[in-house]
Amino acid sequence: MAKKTEPVMGNDASTVRDVAARAGVSASTVSRVLGGTYPVAASTRARVLKAMRELDYVVNAHARALGGSTNKTVAFVVDDVTGPFYAHIARGVEEQASAEGRLCMLCTTHGDPQRVLAVVETMREQRADAVIVVGGAWEDKAYQDRMTHFAHALDRVGSRLVLVGRPPLGPGVPATVVEYDNEGGAFAMTTHLLTSGHQRIAYLGRVPGLSTSDQRLSGFRRAHELLGLAPDPKLILDGTFSRSHGYQGARQLLASGAAEFTAVFAGTDMVAAGALQALREARVSVPDDVSVVGYDDVPLALDLFPALTTVNVPHEELGRAAVRLALHREELPGSQHLVLGTHIVLRDSTRRPGH
Repeated sequence: MAKKTEPVMGNDASTVRDVAARAGVSASTVSRVLGGTYPVAASTRARVLKAMRELDYVVNAHARALGGSTNKTVAFVVDDVTGPFYAHIARGVEEQASAEGRLCMLCTTHGDPQRVLAVVETMREQRADAVIVVGGAWEDKAYQDRMTHFAHALDRVGSRLVLVGRPPLGPGVPATVVEYDNEGGAFAMTTHLLTSGHQRIAYLGRVPGLSTSDQRLSGFRRAHELLGLAPDPKLILDGTFSRSHGYQGARQLLASGAAEFTAVFAGTDMVAAGALQALREARVSVPDDVSVVGYDDVPLALDLFPALTTVNVPHEELGRAAVRLALHREELPGSQHLVLGTHIVLRDSTRRPGH
C-alpha cells in the first residue's frame, strides 16, 4: 500500500513522492513518466498525470529552486507567427519587452486549444514574468476552467497570464486583459455599408464558438437590427480566417444564383483577399458590381487591388500594453482590463450600389 501523505498546498510544495502516493505507484515510476524514456503502461501514465494535475506539480526542478523569482522572460503565445495579425502584435510585445529589459520567447500553437494549455504550463515551469496569449478564445468550459487554473498558478509564482484580443476569464481571476472594440468595429463597418445603400451583405468567415468571430458577427447583426433590417442567413457562410475560405466562400455565393448580394463583409483581411480573387476570376467588378470590406487593417490591405476598406485594429499598441500592464500590475492595479478603440478605414473597394 502506498504511504499516506498529508494534503499538499501549492505547486512548489509538491514532490515526486507526493505524486507517487497520490497515484498509488512508486517514485521511480513517476520519474519514468516524467523522463519519457522508459516504457510505462498507459493506465499507469494516466494515473500519474492525473495526480500531477491534482497536486499542481511543477516538473522543472530548476524552476522550483528559483522559488518566487522569475527569469526575465516574456512568453508570447500565438496560433501562427506567419499571420500578419499576430506578427504586428508580436512586434509591439518585443519592443516593450526589450524596453523593460526582458527577453521575448515566441511559442506557436497552430490553433490547437490543448497546445495552448501545454505551452502555458511550460512557461509556468520556466517562471516567465508574463505569459501573453493572443487571439480569440473557444467556448469550451473545460478549456476556460484550465486557463483559470493557470492564471491562479502563475499568480502564485509571481508571473502573470495576459489575454490579448479575448474576453476576461471571469471575476476574481488574476489575469491582465487587453482587448480591442471588436464588436464595435464590425458594427461601424456594417452601418457604413447599410447606410450607403447595401441592404444585402454577405458575411464570409464565421467561426462558431470562437470569441473573435462571435463578436464580429454580433456587431454585424446589431447594425442590421438598429436599422430595422435582418441579414439573410443564406449569405452568412461558416469557414476559417483564411484566404482559401474567402476564395471558396465567394465562389459558393456566386454559384448559388439565388443569393444576390451587393457587398461582402469578410471576417478578416485575409478572407477578403481570397474573396477579391474569386470575384476577379468571375469577372465581377469591385467595387462597381460588389463592394468588399475586411477586418484588421494589416499591410496586405493596402497591397490588394482595389485597396481594401477595412477595420483598423491597433496591433502594436495591443502588444506594448500587454507587456506594460503585466509587468507593472502592482503600480497599475486598477488598469488590468484595457479596451482599445477600432475605426473603419475607407479605401477603394467600396462604393454606393449603382454608382
